[in-house]
This record gives sequence, C-alpha cells and structure tokens, in this order.
Amino acid sequence: MIGTSKAPWHLWAVGVVAILWNAFGCVDFTLTQLQGEVWLRNMKMTEAQIAAFGAMPAWTHVAWAVGVWGGLLGGVLLLLRRRLALPAFVASFAGFLAGLLHTYVLAPDPDLMPEGVWMMQAVIGLGCVLFIAYAWRQSKAGVLR
Repeated sequence: MIGTSKAPWHLWAVGVVAILWNAFGCVDFTLTQLQGEVWLRNMKMTEAQIAAFGAMPAWTHVAWAVGVWGGLLGGVLLLLRRRLALPAFVASFAGFLAGLLHTYVLAPDPDLMPEGVWMMQAVIGLGCVLFIAYAWRQSKAGVLR
C-alpha cells in the first residue's frame, strides 16, 4: 500500500450512503424498465405523465441508467478505495444533468412534472456534487488508489 493512507472511518459511512442512495435509483430504473406503466402507476404518475414518459427518446433512458448505475458503481469503488470512484461519480452526475436537460429544456411539456419534483432533483444534484467532491478529496489525500 505504498502511497496510500489508511481509510478513514467516514469513507465507509460515505460509501455505504452512496450505495444505498443510488440503489433506490437503480431499483426505480429497473422496475420502470421491466414493469413499465404498472410501476409508473404505482409511483402515482398521471396518465398524461405516463404518456410523456413513454414518449421520451431512448437516450434519456441511457442517461438515466448511467446516472443511477454510475452512482452505485462509484459507491462500491469508494468502499474498495479505487480512484475510479471519482470518474464513476462524474459519469453519474453527467447522466443526471442529461436527464435534467431533457426534462426542463427539450421535453414538449415540462409542466407535466409533478409539483415539487424540482426539490427532489435539487437534492439529487447536490448529492451527486457531494459524492464527487468527497471522492476527489479522498483521491488527493491518497486514500483511493
């Protein structure tokens, strides 16, 4: 382990939080892909929202997958103390930003978004930034190899 520091206790805490945080997104993505409208109805989406979701281009699903699975991978890599955690978290954030681009700029009717969803998206975006900052700091400190 030449050139690396001992893993601080908070690395484990942040890694576990990153895994749990992103696991929900992975479950949501997977169930949406497998169950489609059934899952979306369970999530209390309206018929108009479900129709808009069904009309989303394929690249938005790819961006969503990169966002959630990249974040999960970042959390695992963080626990494994790998420098690749940082690019995984960056890819996750890029996927998240691509989804926002579609939702608020390219979507034909952004008003279909449920009220208050912007707050959830702000929290997710902040989480992405914090995971990136943490991985960057641990990389610079020599904790990640």
